[in-house]
Amino acid sequence: MSGWEAGRDDEEAGAVMRTVVRQLKLWREAAGLTQAEFGAAIGYGEELVSSVERGRRIPRPEYLDAADEVLGAGGKIAALKEDVTEVRYPKKVRDVKRLEAEAVEICSYNNSVIDGLLQTKEYARAVFSSRRPPFTEEELEQQVAARLARQEIIGDGASLPVFSLVQCESTLRRPYGGTMVMRKQLEQLLRLGELRNVDIQVMPLGREGNAGVDGPFRVLRLKDGTTVGFNEVQLTSRAIVDPKLVQILEIRYGIIRSQALNPEESLAFIKKMLGEP
Repeated sequence: MSGWEAGRDDEEAGAVMRTVVRQLKLWREAAGLTQAEFGAAIGYGEELVSSVERGRRIPRPEYLDAADEVLGAGGKIAALKEDVTEVRYPKKVRDVKRLEAEAVEICSYNNSVIDGLLQTKEYARAVFSSRRPPFTEEELEQQVAARLARQEIIGDGASLPVFSLVQCESTLRRPYGGTMVMRKQLEQLLRLGELRNVDIQVMPLGREGNAGVDGPFRVLRLKDGTTVGFNEVQLTSRAIVDPKLVQILEIRYGIIRSQALNPEESLAFIKKMLGEP
């Protein structure tokens, strides 16, 4: 159950967990099982069952599947898996994921790291491992899992968004995780850059002009016609909905795209990097 601790001060997660805990406890008591007996039946210890029923631990999908079968719930407990898995992730990640799910176009500029939607698991782990003060092992696992969960949205399906992602050359050269991790990351960029609805562009360090000097940001155009900006800086992440501020980000992003290599040139640039010693 590593990495599935219930977060504090998260009202949404708390509400979901209270519902799940109540259902699990009611079904267990109706079956006439103690926590120890129930734990033995589903293959977990009494202490873990107690932690789940007190809302301190978020039950994994396999825990809910086993509970559903042992308690004869007929799918009613297993049906909670989607909600429970979602609240495992930090609130800010869930907020971003919701915005991305509503987007028809996702635009991103990053001069710090490879965009989260493009990261390999190994690269993501290396990035989160560099954080100071460091994450605990459980927190690290949670962060990596949350990042990978967001990537479900990227692909070339007709119902998926269009992606425009500009990476500063510096993000391609900073070797998070070492040479092999970075090589696999560059190979992933090439693979994703071949998708029909994904444009990856590189902003070379040799460019004199760069409208993105203020740092990473995103622009998301939503299904309802609105546009939202998103900014993540030290200790803070926030959505930007003020039309005047969003307009500035849109203008800035358009200039950044024009200053960067085009998608074909960018993929060629990345291939060349892979051939460098």
